[in-house]
Amino acid sequence: MIVLKLILESFYFAFSSLKENKLRTFLSLIGITIGIMTIIGVFSAVDTLRNNLQSSVDKLGSNTIYVQKWPWEFGGDYQWWKYMNRPNASIRDFEKLKERITNAEALSYNVWAGNRTIKYKSNSVEGAQVSAVTHDYYKTWNFDLDDGRYFSEAESKAGSPVALIGYSVAQGLFPNQKAVGKTINAMGRKITVIGVFAEEGEDMLGTSADKTVLLPLSFARNVIDIQSEQYGPEISVRGKPGVPVEELESELRGLMRSVRRLSPLQDDNFALNKSTVLTAQLDSMFAVVNLAGGVIGIFSILVGGFGIANIMFVSVKERTNIIGIQKSLGAKNYFILLQFLIEAVALCLMGGLIGLGIVYLLAFILHMVADVDIIVDMSKVVLMFILSTAIGLISGIIPAFMASRLDPVEAIRSK
Repeated sequence: MIVLKLILESFYFAFSSLKENKLRTFLSLIGITIGIMTIIGVFSAVDTLRNNLQSSVDKLGSNTIYVQKWPWEFGGDYQWWKYMNRPNASIRDFEKLKERITNAEALSYNVWAGNRTIKYKSNSVEGAQVSAVTHDYYKTWNFDLDDGRYFSEAESKAGSPVALIGYSVAQGLFPNQKAVGKTINAMGRKITVIGVFAEEGEDMLGTSADKTVLLPLSFARNVIDIQSEQYGPEISVRGKPGVPVEELESELRGLMRSVRRLSPLQDDNFALNKSTVLTAQLDSMFAVVNLAGGVIGIFSILVGGFGIANIMFVSVKERTNIIGIQKSLGAKNYFILLQFLIEAVALCLMGGLIGLGIVYLLAFILHMVADVDIIVDMSKVVLMFILSTAIGLISGIIPAFMASRLDPVEAIRSK
């Protein structure tokens, strides 16, 4: 109880000193506030950016592999001249894989016919992203419909002139009207709308169905060369539930090498791309960004820490006489030490709380003005408390130790 009472008295003395010297307290807080605000702000901005990018990557599917000509991995040894000579994913590749693969739930062959102008009577939408897919596309890509339905298997096989359109396309062509059942003009053909994708909004990778026009592949092959490189042909393969993506990748690699008749000494002439490749690249990129943000924040906090240390030396000098009186009345060294340590830590915690409050305020303003959700999670709050306490202890330990070692007689005579 005596120890607890001494600690509480230390708190009282420390906060009394902070209250009596308001201007000095305010100036001491500025450095720590800016430092904490910088480091928490940078980490929160990075977390927000990473979360948005990760959400975009997750749309690709964690258990989906894309058979393509070009790999998604980039780096200093990216052998583009070798990849350029690879063949595109072909219908033959798709059909052979579909016959032989055992670990896949579904496969689809997809092409992108580019940005086109879509018309309905006097209305038109420019820059619509026209894609053509085989029937099982709905099993390899996650999407929701706002209205209508997906292609039937008969429509897909027959190449019927039907389409699913994105929410933005539907709004542009059919304002205040129902899109399903209407006939649009696309790629020089009349096409009936049978479904409308639910509104998604564009993410950071631009993967949104809002401006998409989705056609059956059998219909598109009568209009374009679906195996031409300009249309980016690819095969999407989604693994069965419970099958590790590595196992699916291994089977795919073996089958593709067999389909393309590659000898054991020949390199793969195809790329197997998956979302984990992008995730790994995001991890390495954000590790660098976090490191840079951490270094900037640490330097900012150090500047604030030096300010706190300087103020604490001044505080010890001003209160030397009081320290002498306290020690002459029986105050122990640790009681004096605690006073100044608590004062330094309290200053840093107050600065940290203000810095954290500013970050939350800026996040709220951005959400209200620009509809941007900034992530400030609890780990950042814990980080603020740890950093503030650590800087307070480091900044205050030397002044506090000097105060605790003062000779009471000399201290009393100092005034």
